[in-house]
Amino acid sequence: MAEERIQKYEDKMKKTLSGFEADLATIRAGRANPHILDKLTVDYYGVPTPLQQVANITVPEARMIQIQPWESSLIKEIQKAILSSDLGLNPNNDGKLIRLVLPELTEERRKELVKDVKKRGENAKVAVRNIRRDANDAFKKLVKQDVSEDEVEELQEKIQKLTDKYVKNIDAAVDAKSKEILTV
Repeated sequence: MAEERIQKYEDKMKKTLSGFEADLATIRAGRANPHILDKLTVDYYGVPTPLQQVANITVPEARMIQIQPWESSLIKEIQKAILSSDLGLNPNNDGKLIRLVLPELTEERRKELVKDVKKRGENAKVAVRNIRRDANDAFKKLVKQDVSEDEVEELQEKIQKLTDKYVKNIDAAVDAKSKEILTV
């Protein structure tokens, strides 16, 4: 019974961590990473469609991303989506494909990116702590439902251990991404 009560909150913490890790993948760190385009959508016959669903995205060189749409009529739409995004990249269009050349990151820009990663990490940790708070509130209500205080205390200890584990995982992800960004 106690495991079932804990499981629901652990699932929420897992989702928070995986969402945070997916978010980190969209931050570029010197090397070309096709995941920086994950949030881009293209107007495909009036429907906003993720870029991955209308084009083939490859990384032919360390600092270049190549986008080859399945329909050549989409080139202008994809170009427009990239220009209006916050990527700060200038797409080169040759009529068949789009090339994105990623400029070398300046030291100042790297430090800004690391700050951003740390801020996102803090937000993820706050989300995990909020889940812990919700769990503890739910456990306190169980005392009124004929669950002993010892059991509630045990549940609270378990949720605290889970919280510590996920906060540690978030910190590890922040450290790894920061090292990746600062590596020239």
